[in-house]
Amino acid sequence: MSGLRLFPLCGVLLCAAAGQTPADAPLTLTLDDALARARANAPQLLSANIAAQLAREDSRQAKAALLPEVATLNQFIYTQPNGQASGTFISNDGPRVYNNWVNVHGDLYAPAKLADYRRTRLAEDIARARAEIAARGLVATVVQDYYGMVSAARKLANARQSERESLDFLEITRKQERGGEAAHSDTVKAEIQYIQRQRDAQEARLSLDKARLGFAVILFPDFRQDYALTDDLEAGRPLRTFAEVNALAARSNPDIRAAQLTLDQQQYEIKSAKAAMLPALSFDYFFGMNANELALHNPEGARNLGSVAQVQMTIPVWAWGAAQSRVRQAELRRQQAKYDLTLTQRELLANLNAFYLEAQVAGEQIATLKKSLELSADSLRMTLLRYKAGEVTVLEVVDAQSTAAQARNAYDDGVVRSRVALANLQTLTGEL
Repeated sequence: MSGLRLFPLCGVLLCAAAGQTPADAPLTLTLDDALARARANAPQLLSANIAAQLAREDSRQAKAALLPEVATLNQFIYTQPNGQASGTFISNDGPRVYNNWVNVHGDLYAPAKLADYRRTRLAEDIARARAEIAARGLVATVVQDYYGMVSAARKLANARQSERESLDFLEITRKQERGGEAAHSDTVKAEIQYIQRQRDAQEARLSLDKARLGFAVILFPDFRQDYALTDDLEAGRPLRTFAEVNALAARSNPDIRAAQLTLDQQQYEIKSAKAAMLPALSFDYFFGMNANELALHNPEGARNLGSVAQVQMTIPVWAWGAAQSRVRQAELRRQQAKYDLTLTQRELLANLNAFYLEAQVAGEQIATLKKSLELSADSLRMTLLRYKAGEVTVLEVVDAQSTAAQARNAYDDGVVRSRVALANLQTLTGEL
């Protein structure tokens, strides 16, 4: 058996691993296909995007609160007559009162509303940064699940190859026992090994089925299993230098941006709390009718249609310290935001170094894992030849088979580890 294994596209590999033919699985996904489907269906990303849209609407509402409003009032008031001109209730100025006017209301000076608007703008930017964080985290999750499923398919293929090798060796021991060249104990040991390899294949099949089910949850809006993945593990990607990775992380990391925006937002929270203790100036302009009859002129010929304007100033005087308490709360939140920003910066540097070292070591180990794979395959071939020649015991053949099986799985795990490490690094840099 050659140490170099050729893995076809997963449209053949994973379908065969699951006991299906390619015709049974019409949908074959590449990694880009899986990412596109996950972005369209993953609940976490959809929730983050909705949160960003909600923040956008909050910003629009806060901006609208700064602009003048126009409203209309169409009202009829009936008051019980009592023989007087005003009726029972003198404030109504008559048994019948008609109010039909347009009101324009606006703020001339409202520092609290202005601070709230700027705060909601920052909240919108924070929500967008968090949506980007969710999108990057989704990429890492999809890469891990994608190659986890590809690896499970490879391990199933490995387990079946080991099962075939054990069966071949069992047939060899039986022939040699019949020919008097091997003891019955050799056949028993070979059969035990074959049974174990059958169980390994069953466990590998179970792992693939579980990986398929788990990955389908974030890929499809409905539940389905009839899909396959393209095996592109051998198409490795080069790792950038640490200086390039560090520059990318410093320039485009959404965690740092969200933490900095949160600090800025708390600054406007303080301004908004302080502005609540300042005077507010607003105006109103009314045009329309306020009369005892629904007509443009009263019985004396005077006009009922007219206008009035008013300006009012609201001055806070006493609120039992509630305003000062809100200012203190805002200052404490700003202090917490500073702590969070410095912690996020430290975590970024630590994760950047850890993820880069992981990707570097994982990439370097692939060559040695492949060499071990080739050596174990050669060792198994030579040990089997020596057993046929009567130079080694059955235990050495079984050990060589176990070593070859471990080497195959170790190589697949190493390649998957490298891909996942690159995906984790991408969550910090935005690109590989």
